Amino acid sequence: MEKKIVNNYGSFDKIFVKGKGATLVDDGGRRYIDFIAGIGVNSLGHNYKPLVKAIRKQAGREIHISNYYLSDEGLAFADELLAATGYEGGYFGNSGAEANEAAIKLARKYGYMNGGEKRRVIYTLEQSFHGRTIATLTATGQDRFHPACFAPYVEGFRTIKANDWDAIRTAFDDTTAALFIECVQGEGGVNLVDAKWAQAAAAAARKEGAIVMADEVQTGMGRCGTLLASEQLGFEPDVVTLAKGIAGGIPMGACLFRGKAAHVFEAGDHQSTFAGNPLACAAGRVVLKTLTAPGFFGEVNRKGEYIRSTIKGWNVPIVTDVRGKGLMIGIGIAGTIKPFDIEVKCMDEGLCVSTAGSDVIRFLPPLTISDKEIEKGLEIFRRVLTEFCR
Repeated sequence: MEKKIVNNYGSFDKIFVKGKGATLVDDGGRRYIDFIAGIGVNSLGHNYKPLVKAIRKQAGREIHISNYYLSDEGLAFADELLAATGYEGGYFGNSGAEANEAAIKLARKYGYMNGGEKRRVIYTLEQSFHGRTIATLTATGQDRFHPACFAPYVEGFRTIKANDWDAIRTAFDDTTAALFIECVQGEGGVNLVDAKWAQAAAAAARKEGAIVMADEVQTGMGRCGTLLASEQLGFEPDVVTLAKGIAGGIPMGACLFRGKAAHVFEAGDHQSTFAGNPLACAAGRVVLKTLTAPGFFGEVNRKGEYIRSTIKGWNVPIVTDVRGKGLMIGIGIAGTIKPFDIEVKCMDEGLCVSTAGSDVIRFLPPLTISDKEIEKGLEIFRRVLTEFCR
């Protein structure tokens, strides 16, 4: 199919036809353990019965009505999501990039309202990733995402290094509109941000009149063991962006805001044709209800800790580090081994994983993955790593 459409993804020559839980089945009937969940999108796994039921029911009522009108599902999901996260208002979109575009526009308008044309600078972190549009590519703090062929890029973005205390002492001034923190740098290599540093950076930005935003496209909706990863960092963002797992596989994103950022957007400032359609909102309600059930996050953290401690216990020479939060896990690989080669071999052996950064294998399994599926996946992963040690 890729050859018929466009060669953008470098996809594996593999066709999956169905799945259940954290197990996928290809067109030949072979089964695979899914440790990537559609890059964190299938938060409740494949064929999760309550989600399937809600989607079927909503499809029989209405799928899309446009934002000229309101839907009961959209209003209900907005109320539930805001209550669960502690935000005052929000914008629904269709993807992480679109959610981040909304945040960028909100920050720029906030800066203009509180300093005029000079307050336009948005700081992001080195090794961050914020999306594939021109603005979100520019915001991304990795040079490899800034090829000359897509230039010119959008002005007004600067980067600082995460966990660099000297950087935050001099970075912000009265030209700063916002600090945009990716709570765990997913595409950058599952790099962790220190909580005290994040709090200090946020305080320094706010002191100069800026707002603080969190990119939780990948880390949010339970991925890191709490509803929002920013809860663990404690810097209380004025704006947060969500996507990936928010609707369990239906395309959706959200940009939530509160406090100084709550009343920046007005009618006409930012819109999208498909955004917040009833089908996506119905799916989102099931995801949120599942995540906030008693004990759910405890299980996410237990499973994530088990995976990390198990891999650490193998003492495999090519593994340099095992890190992460909840079920967002990065395994550092020695420089002589290409992580992509490990990804390919895992696929050959029946395990779906991905790479991140230049030297990391990344796991983003469904939050509902069973212990049995974890054991099967780890068994394959250990066998593959052992082969690369020979």
